[in-house]
Amino acid sequence: MLTLSFQQVYHRDIPLDQVRRMLRLSDEENWRIRDFQEVHEEAKNRGFGRVFRSPTLFEDMVKCILLCNCQWSRTLSMAKALCELQLELQLPLSNESLANAANKTIPGPLERKEVSSCTKIGNFPSPRELASLDEKFSAKRCNLGYRAGRIMNLAREIVDGRVQLRELEDICGTLSLPEYDKLAEKLKVIDGFGPFTCANVLMCMGFYHVIPIDSETIRHLEQPLLLKFEFGLLAGFLLDRSEVWQFYEEWFGKLSEMPPSSYKLITAANMRPKRNGKNKRIKLSMADIFNYRNKVKHDLCTLVVD
Repeated sequence: MLTLSFQQVYHRDIPLDQVRRMLRLSDEENWRIRDFQEVHEEAKNRGFGRVFRSPTLFEDMVKCILLCNCQWSRTLSMAKALCELQLELQLPLSNESLANAANKTIPGPLERKEVSSCTKIGNFPSPRELASLDEKFSAKRCNLGYRAGRIMNLAREIVDGRVQLRELEDICGTLSLPEYDKLAEKLKVIDGFGPFTCANVLMCMGFYHVIPIDSETIRHLEQPLLLKFEFGLLAGFLLDRSEVWQFYEEWFGKLSEMPPSSYKLITAANMRPKRNGKNKRIKLSMADIFNYRNKVKHDLCTLVVD
């Protein structure tokens, strides 16, 4: 029998815990998926149900910040740049460029060029890896813009213990409305966590009481049904996102088989169908919206507009 040391067991369990979190592998999640698919047989037939998430809550929180006020392609490029930066922080360097960055000294032009030359991707950086970096350096290196300050502040608050990730995740028990309200209050005090970001983070934690939506979501939802609608009229449509997912796959093919280099293509701007006289957008009345919503056998969700 192979005997493992405590350290070996610890390092073995970390990736297992991360996989469980990413795939939501638990008895509670299995029950929720079963209940959902019982009222949505088509989703069950397509294997639709679980919402994939990051290995850690910190990564989910940072990526939700990256979603704000930019196009999807830039969100992806910023996340990729952070992973490249994480690898650079692990590599031995012949100069002090990254060491200076960690000590809050902004590298000069030559150093910045060398820092940006990495073409490989590391892991997503941890709070401790980001906490000591200079805000201006990380904003320039990863094209984060104003988000750099919010991400660095979040990392420092986690390292300093002012934000307790374990405590936040432990609140997720029954996923009840009181638990949602408690978590929402804790998130709102974090710099950069407005209603849209909070709703996204809470969805990653398993709460769907508030559905985050932005203008890109509206363009996505216009495409499958060839509808034209305004803010405030979308809640009924959001209840059946599997239809939108199916539309994506009809347009791009199986998303699980799509190479990462093509992820940036999944935007509404790239999914504009050719229209003819028989295939025009229509503007629905409020009565039309409610009639369609009543056909979808789910509860009406709250809507948050970024």
